Amino acid sequence: MPRMTGARFVAETFKGYGLTHVFYVPSIARRILAEMEIVGIERVVAHGEKAAAYMADGYARAANGPAVCMAQSVGAANLAAGLQDPFLGLSPVIAITGHRPLSHQYRNSYQEIEHFRPFSSTTKYSVAVDTVEQLPHLLRQAFREATSGAPGPVHMDFMGIQGEVIENGEADLDVIIEEDFMKRSSLRPEPGPEKIRETVQALTEARRPVIIAGGGVTSSGAQAEVVQLAEMLNIPVATSLNAKGTIPENHPLSVGVCGAYSRWCANRVVAEADLAIFIGSHTGSQVTLDWRIPQPGTPVIQIDIDPSELGRSYPTRVALHGDAKATVGRLVEALEPLGPRAEWVNRVRQLVQEWRDEVAPDFHSDAQPIRPERLCQEFTDNLPSDAMLVSDTGHAGIWTGGYIDLNHPDQSFIRAAGSLGWALPAALGAKCAIPDRPVVAFTGDGGFWYHIAELETAARYGINAVIVVNDNQSLNQCRVGDERVYANYPGGDSDSMWQFTDVDLSKVAESMGCFGLRVTDPARIPAAIEEALASGRPAVVDVVSDMDVVAPPPWGP
Repeated sequence: MPRMTGARFVAETFKGYGLTHVFYVPSIARRILAEMEIVGIERVVAHGEKAAAYMADGYARAANGPAVCMAQSVGAANLAAGLQDPFLGLSPVIAITGHRPLSHQYRNSYQEIEHFRPFSSTTKYSVAVDTVEQLPHLLRQAFREATSGAPGPVHMDFMGIQGEVIENGEADLDVIIEEDFMKRSSLRPEPGPEKIRETVQALTEARRPVIIAGGGVTSSGAQAEVVQLAEMLNIPVATSLNAKGTIPENHPLSVGVCGAYSRWCANRVVAEADLAIFIGSHTGSQVTLDWRIPQPGTPVIQIDIDPSELGRSYPTRVALHGDAKATVGRLVEALEPLGPRAEWVNRVRQLVQEWRDEVAPDFHSDAQPIRPERLCQEFTDNLPSDAMLVSDTGHAGIWTGGYIDLNHPDQSFIRAAGSLGWALPAALGAKCAIPDRPVVAFTGDGGFWYHIAELETAARYGINAVIVVNDNQSLNQCRVGDERVYANYPGGDSDSMWQFTDVDLSKVAESMGCFGLRVTDPARIPAAIEEALASGRPAVVDVVSDMDVVAPPPWGP
């Protein structure tokens, strides 16, 4: 067993698990960072702890494996806040912080607060590492926890405000890499044959079934199996935002994203179904429109790798504890192709076509300022066939989820699970993980302002992601609520609560060393995206859009 420092052990372990980048805010683990340089891992210094966590989140989702972010003791609570999105998005992010040594604790040490509690709500595993001898066991366990079961963030709190006690200590340490835990869905449990038989019977008896694919489909790589199941049985497929792209959205069985950030045809299909098959979905409020679709009383089949999720929101006709890819694969093996379900499939296609006909005028509008629907249509038509689309939350999540079609199997989609401003740093992390693929983010100016400093980070490291800003100089998703309240306050100024000044964001980008373009004519959008992708630099496309256009509310029964 070789003798080495904790710093060398951590760097070699990260290299062994396939990490190419780590994201951090100084000062933390300086010696570990130096050792990482020696083994070829890029160290990306962000301008804020939340941004570092979002970069790691984007990296992890794009790589479908673990990522690392770090911050010293004073930044730990900020880093914990940044883990909300990877926690909600099932992303295997390993967060490393430092804490003061025992002699400093409970004595009002400078910059120190007890930061274990903030991590308890945003991680699935959190441990203190007080001696270098603990590293081999606890670091491997962190990778196991992050990637197995329902993936999620973990937290390691190293002794020393910068983790220096752990990185400087020496011990006899073996670097052991467990290859099973280098990717999400590292272990793939399957339900027993009796559960498969029950599911086959329910699927063949249903007249109007619908599949609702969740984030577990994405993390387990079950897209092909879900499409195969749908085609065998002629079952329409709706998705959550986390599973967008599971089925090409021009496929005759695709109905789009359902729930709160959706297109109304998807919600109508789920509401009219007589059997809902949730695959890798937590059945939370967003995908079910506050548990209104499927409608109460609809029989449910639920497949989930986490047994505690089975039946959480809907009583199940059949509950299958298993990995999405493995379980759907077993169903495909056990099933025989069914007839066309002509009446149901025709009804589904009618609803989808009615939605498309309704939105077509806005998709092709030449209005200036630009309608966001037109921007979405240009994304559908011009996003490269192997691109990753990265979406912010709020209106950006509604526009990308409901109004952009991903029609190519090599396109993929990741989105903010709740935190506005996530898209810019997450796109940078994603680009680090997949440098040979185009990475294009969609955000509003409201989201873009959150972490605009990270454009400098992108330029400094040559992280050539493209950020497209739906720039309506506002947080216009707040407009209706603000104006409703201010209707009771004559003379009040509700506009000041949601409107911004008009700033040319392309010039801001250029001043930071990035490529920038401002677009006011919708006909210029395709060329602008093409120029940004070809620029060889981080790029911002500032699309001046209509402040008065808000995303429509979701349809519900």
